[in-house]
Amino acid sequence: MLMVSLPLELNMKHTVTPHSDILKTNLKQRLARIEGQVRGLQRLIENDTYCDDVLTQIASVQSALNGVAKKLLSQHMQTCVKQRLLAGDDAVLTELDTTIERLLKR
Repeated sequence: MLMVSLPLELNMKHTVTPHSDILKTNLKQRLARIEGQVRGLQRLIENDTYCDDVLTQIASVQSALNGVAKKLLSQHMQTCVKQRLLAGDDAVLTELDTTIERLLKR
């Protein structure tokens, strides 16, 4: 059996979820900081920095990404999931369970 992996964009649902300007700003700021941390990691590798120091910085980036995920998951539950439940769509609970499982595997 041939398994084909689709690009992430093709696996995502294309629904629009309006986020408050405050949330967008907060998430964008967090992601910009993470982007800077990742660029710093590249420099550490290029400069042959001691492995333990690089690994410590990787853990920091992972922690920052987890913070973004927690913030977005909380917002998702308070808005999207709640709205779908109120509309009688219990399938959202299975979707939420899958999402949480994916986040916890990290």
